[in-house]
Amino acid sequence: MGPASKPDFPWWLAAAVAIAAAAALAIAASDLYRQVFSTVVAGIGVTIFVTVVGFALASALGLAVALMALSGSRVLREIARFYVEIIRGVPILVLLFWIAFVGAPALVAGWNAVTAPLQQAGLLEPLIVRDLSLLWRAVIALTIGYSAFIAEVFRAGIQSVEPGQVEAAKALGLSRVQRFRLIVFPQAIRTILPPLGNDFVAMDKDSSLVSVLGVADITQIGKVYAAGSFRFFETYSIVAYIYLLLTVGLSLSLRALERRLRRQNDQE
Repeated sequence: MGPASKPDFPWWLAAAVAIAAAAALAIAASDLYRQVFSTVVAGIGVTIFVTVVGFALASALGLAVALMALSGSRVLREIARFYVEIIRGVPILVLLFWIAFVGAPALVAGWNAVTAPLQQAGLLEPLIVRDLSLLWRAVIALTIGYSAFIAEVFRAGIQSVEPGQVEAAKALGLSRVQRFRLIVFPQAIRTILPPLGNDFVAMDKDSSLVSVLGVADITQIGKVYAAGSFRFFETYSIVAYIYLLLTVGLSLSLRALERRLRRQNDQE
């Protein structure tokens, strides 16, 4: 067997870095672009918060749904399949509106109905819809929307583990939790990580949808600034530039992690 071929030089990355550097110099050299950038970048914290918190919650919920889909109970399997198929059939934007303007009021009404005796006794204050911030409504909507896709990623990854290893773990007397934690998940994560990383990058981009609720992320701040200054070209060019920095940076970090896991797998 011949020596391993040397990987091709990433010319696309070199070109992307050159363009990003040129854009950074153009921003630094222009008072207008600096002003736009300093205004729009104020929303980056909200964008990162929505992405990280939403993805963490979606991953936890998706894992729970995947385990339900793989359980021995037919009822749990049917519930999981129903959840995945229904949620995946609704566009994220529609789900965002539904959670924000239908689900949140229904949740508040249900909470007030359940806690009515405590409210009458003066132990609790009635909850109003305004108590649920639009930011958290957006996070919940993204969590629910992405959990259905992530559940399928987890399910496929867990099923990729050879059944013989699970049977061997049973023979050693490991409990179901121990089998999952020590045998199944460490092997499944190598299959799960690439598509899971893609979903993370996709959520970073879809976090811009929260701007339709008026949440002050990068897109919303850019939209407000452009509407007030009529500098649409400059503003949305900066918005696109910031999102590209975030998504490309995430993609490169995830690829580096995949290569590291692959090397560890080869060494084992």
